[in-house]
This record gives sequence, C-alpha cells and structure tokens, in this order.
Amino acid sequence: MAAAALSMPEIENKAMNLGIDLSTIDFDNIVLPPGDDFGINSDDEDILHEEEAPEFETGYGNVIVVDNLPVVSPEKFAKLEGVIRKIYSQTGVIKEGGLWMPVNPDTNMTLGYCFIEFNTAQEAKEAKEKTDGYKLDKSHIFVVDMFDDIDRYMNVPDEWTPAEIKPYEAGDHLQHWLTDEKARDQFVIRAGTVTEIFWNDARQVRPDPVYQRQYWTDSFVQWSPLGTYLATVHRQGAAVWGGKSTFNRIHRFPHNQVKHIDFSPGERFLVTYSSQEPSNPRDTHRVVLNIFDLGTGKLMRDFRGSVDDFTTGGSGGLSGISWPIFKWGGGKEDKYFARIGKNAIYVYETETFILVDKKSYKVDNVVDFSWSPTDSILALFVPELGGGNQPARVSLVQMPGKVELRQKNLFSVSDCKMYWQSNGEYLAVKVDRYTKTKKSTYTGFELFRIKERDIPIEVLELDNKNDKIIAFAWEPKGHRFAVIHGDGPRPDVSFYSMKTGGITARVSKLTTLKAKQANALYWSPAGRFIVLAGLKGFNGQLEFYNVDDLETMATGEHFMCTDIEWDPTGRYVATAVTSVHEMENGFHIWSFNGKLLYRIPKDHFFQFQWRPRPPSLLSPEKEEEISRNLRKYSKKYEAEDQDVSLALSEQDRKKRRSLQEEWETWTARWKQYHEEERELRLQLRDGEASDDEGSQEQYEAKEVEAEEVLDVHEEIVD
Repeated sequence: MAAAALSMPEIENKAMNLGIDLSTIDFDNIVLPPGDDFGINSDDEDILHEEEAPEFETGYGNVIVVDNLPVVSPEKFAKLEGVIRKIYSQTGVIKEGGLWMPVNPDTNMTLGYCFIEFNTAQEAKEAKEKTDGYKLDKSHIFVVDMFDDIDRYMNVPDEWTPAEIKPYEAGDHLQHWLTDEKARDQFVIRAGTVTEIFWNDARQVRPDPVYQRQYWTDSFVQWSPLGTYLATVHRQGAAVWGGKSTFNRIHRFPHNQVKHIDFSPGERFLVTYSSQEPSNPRDTHRVVLNIFDLGTGKLMRDFRGSVDDFTTGGSGGLSGISWPIFKWGGGKEDKYFARIGKNAIYVYETETFILVDKKSYKVDNVVDFSWSPTDSILALFVPELGGGNQPARVSLVQMPGKVELRQKNLFSVSDCKMYWQSNGEYLAVKVDRYTKTKKSTYTGFELFRIKERDIPIEVLELDNKNDKIIAFAWEPKGHRFAVIHGDGPRPDVSFYSMKTGGITARVSKLTTLKAKQANALYWSPAGRFIVLAGLKGFNGQLEFYNVDDLETMATGEHFMCTDIEWDPTGRYVATAVTSVHEMENGFHIWSFNGKLLYRIPKDHFFQFQWRPRPPSLLSPEKEEEISRNLRKYSKKYEAEDQDVSLALSEQDRKKRRSLQEEWETWTARWKQYHEEERELRLQLRDGEASDDEGSQEQYEAKEVEAEEVLDVHEEIVD
C-alpha cells in the first residue's frame, strides 16, 4: 500500500520533528524500491498519460478515385499524369508512387480513371470536395469518390431494407422579422462587451429590445446583404446566426485568426480572410482566403499566397491589400467573382469555382475595376503609359464572352474613380486631369448610359472646373446625383439629373446650394431625400434636403458624429458617435424629414448597423399603383399613429397626475409633522410663536435702485 502524498511544508515539518536536516540530503541520488512511488506521481508519467496515441492511416481513407479522365496512348501518358499532379498537388501532398493510372493490356491505352494516395485522409477528403465536378474540358468533367466509398458500394446487401425516416423538425424561420405587424426595422449595436439587437419603435419613441449577448464576437458583427444572417468573428473563424428571436447559430466557418469577412450580394457565399506575419522580416505576409457555401457551410475554394499575389494596382489597405479582394458580379445570382492582379483580372464562375475559360483576362497595366450591380459587365481603368503617348482608357467588358462593349480614351489623366448607379443604368467616371502646365489638376465627369443603344457618353464639367470634388453619390434607383465641390471652408452642393423634360440623352443641373457645412452625402434608399452631413471638422452638422421640391426640410446637429446610416426603408436615419471619440458616445434616431425622435447614450460605443431588407416582391406596376393611391393605403396607418399618439398622451397625463399626487402626499405629510411639533417649538422659544405662527411680524418690501458706470467712451465731434 503506497503512502499518502505529502506537500512540501508537511515534509519539512515531519523532518523537523524527526531531527533531520533536509539541506544535507541529496534528493537526486535517492532510489525508490521497485514498483513503489511513495504516493508521488511523476510529471513525465502525467504527460505520457495525457498525450494521445499517434494516429496512423489505416485502410484506404487517404485514397481517392478520379473518373472520366481522357483515354490516352502511352505517348501522352506522361503529359496527362503531369496535369493530374498539378491539379491535385494544390489540395495536398501526393505520396511517392501514390498516382496510378490503370492501362488496358490489349490496347496500351489508359482506362479513363486513376487512383491518388495522399498523406492523410483529410487531404483526400478536401481533394474530393474541391475537384468533384472539375471541368478539364467540355468532354471531361471529373467524377471523384473516396476509395472506401467504392468498397462500401461494392458490398451493398442484395436484400433491400427500408431507410429509417426521421421525424421532420422545422428549422428556424430566418425571415420572421419581416412579418412584424408594426412594420418596424431592426438594428444591432455593440457597446463594451455586449452586442444588442433592437426594434426601432419610433411610435413609442424608444428602441424595443429583441436579443442581447455578452462576448458574442471578438471584433465586429455584420449583417448579410439581405438581412437573413448576422455574422460574428472569432479567433477560430466566423459564424452566422438567425432565427425568430433567439438568434441560434446556423453555421460555423473554420478559419484561424480571421480578420475580415464579406458576403456575396445574393447571400450564397461567405468570404473569410486572414494574414500571417512572416518569421523573416524580409518576407511578405502570408494571405489565406476561404470561400464557403453559406447554405451548407461547405468550403468551396481557398486561395493562399503572399501579399504580393493579392495586391491591387491601386492604393492598398492593410499590408497592401484592398478589402474586399474579391468583387462579385452577375447580380443577385452571384454568378462571378473577380480580383485584380498584375496585368490581368481573374474572373471565376461560381458554378465550378475555376477561371472563366480557364484563363485570366489579360489587360496590361490595369489598376482598377468594378462590376455592374445588376449585369455581368466589368468596368475597368487603365492609366496613361509612355509619358502620355498611350492614353488612359475606361472599358466596359461583357462576361463571360469578354466582349468589349464600349471604350473611352482619356488624356492627361491624374486619377480616375468609377461610380455605378444602383440599377446599373448609369456609370459615372470622375476624371482628374492635369492642366497644360502639369502644376495643378481639374475634374470632370464621363457619364455612360449603359442601357441605351451603343452606350452613349456625356461629358460634364462643373461651372468652375477647378473646384475640388469632395463627394459624389447617385440617387438609389433614380436618375439624379449629387456633388459636393469647392476649395473653401464651406463648399457648394450641386444636384444633376440624367433626364430633362423627357429628353433622355442629356444631363442637366437642377440646383446648386451655396456655402454648406457638408463633406458627405447620404441618400435615402428610396431616393428623393438626402442628408448633407458635415463630419469631422464640421462637428456633426446635418441638413435634411428634399430633392423633389429642392428645399431644406430641417437642420440639426449631432456633435462629434462619426457615422450616419439610413434604415432600409428610408423612413429613419441613425447618427452615431463611436469610441473614436472618448466622449458623447451613443446614437440618435431621426425621422426622414429631420425630426429628432430619441437619443440613446452608450459608453464605449463601437458599432451601429441597420438590418437590411430583401428586395420587394411587388412588381414595379404594383409599386407605382400603391404610390398613386398612397392616401387610401395610408389611412390605416394614420389611424394607428393617432391611437399611439393618444396612448402616449394618456401615458403622459397619467405620469403628470402621479407626480402631482406624489407631491401633494409629501407636502401633506410634512404639514402634519409640522403641526405635531408645534408645542415643542413653543417650549423651545419660551412660549414665543415661530415666524409663521401666532402674531406674525409684518414685513415691508422695498425696491432700491442702484446705478453703476460700466464704461466711459470719449469721442471728439468736429
């Protein structure tokens, strides 16, 4: 029987009682009897027990079978093997001698399939997921299976047994928030360590809590483009959440040290990004990009390389990377995604996740590109070359055929920015050009009418073409745009229309607002209304402007405002002061016409984001009919607003009545105390009544005027 283990203080006390000096004992030379540890466990033994036994590959879990390969003769065998090795070496390490293509002994031709053995089963599974359906050419699309699966299929029993039918379990209703009877919108905020989701209950003049959670994310949260999911970011990867009110986790997306995420416009895919600092300072950061299927959580493709492989031709962001690296095209169907590279644009199709036509789109010296929001059209910009001998150009290219629809050459170009209108009907190209002396620049706009025949282009120059362009913004779903321009401390704001009196091929100026405290433009998602905002140096000046009537509806101020965002319906505007400033953190909710509805202060306020809404299911004709008969539809909501207003008024009256009753109760109680202590006060004053009792002394109030000389000013008059 082993002795009980003793702590070191207990050993020292025991030695003292026995008269033993522990400092004279060499513990390293003490040898325990065989099989006896005296109750003292070895540290090495603990580690040995904790360590998991090394895993070894057993069976054929690390082998895949690739079918539908080309059938080739011995002369082309080496070439085909090289192609297969190139494809599959990107997904894992092929063992030495791990690629075998069977050959027909009679014809010496390959049989159209091969076996590939990887180092691990995980690499084999990843290879199957990424290459099953890989299109080598039109006649050869890979069919990939695990070898163990084939073995299992070969051993299917001859006798059929019915499959077990599991009871149906209804999933989370991911669009439930759209059924709100009050037609309210939701928003998410982050303050401190808490993330909260609210209804914007403007009728009650307060937010209505939906859900909150502490430590929900490690860095930020992000709604998906149609509002279906809320994404959170963690050290181990990203997660998406949704549901009626509890926001259950829908999927996890493993990606170590993820820093950025991006949704495709149609919510089909999620892109995650991470970068790792190199151990050698002379090396560049390593970048990892994963693209997941948002519905299944499956990894569809990954991209790995150095920062140089993903650096754009334009100005880069973190470590030279401009986020998002991939830009999505093909409208809400998410048909394509593309990134810019050196002298090329890499366009991938989401059906196979390989390059369109299996090759990049070569464009020498391309520095920027953008997709049409609705069509598979690329707009790309190439700067001047050869000291101006080769002009800059903007090109429109149709995918997938890579057909150039329109090109415009530009001369003496300093910089160029492209702005698509939300319906893809117009493209504005802001062009900064050098003057003849090359000492300064001036700005103009090239306006493309995408939907018209031959895509006509108009040139627009400001009244003062030397004005600096501070901001530009298209009206959503509309034909107007706004420009902030000027060099002074109070710039001008001009509004233009692409349609004038039925003539569709002419741009015209609607009005110019002089000397405004504005440096940012925020259109309502429904158009018509815009907020002219003065951020940073203007300290949060706000002007709510009606572009239909060309008049200011209201002005306001949110001191030190850092962020402005319209709700998806265009009814309300949120302004926020985030933790960029140490003071005044929180957010304000305004009506579309500039009425401040309520304020919510929040310490350590990091983020405010409205929950997006999917596009309306109504046809354009139905929307137009509702707009024409808005009074008929609005009666119901006006009655509801009146009921809420009366309820709020009644609540205010009850509150005032309660306060008055509380005051009267308090004063009555103290009057009673005062009366009960009357005899005691008389005793303390030797029978004399106090100031407010008995014979009160009469006081007379007098007004006394006093004059004071404030200033003396002498002036000589001729």
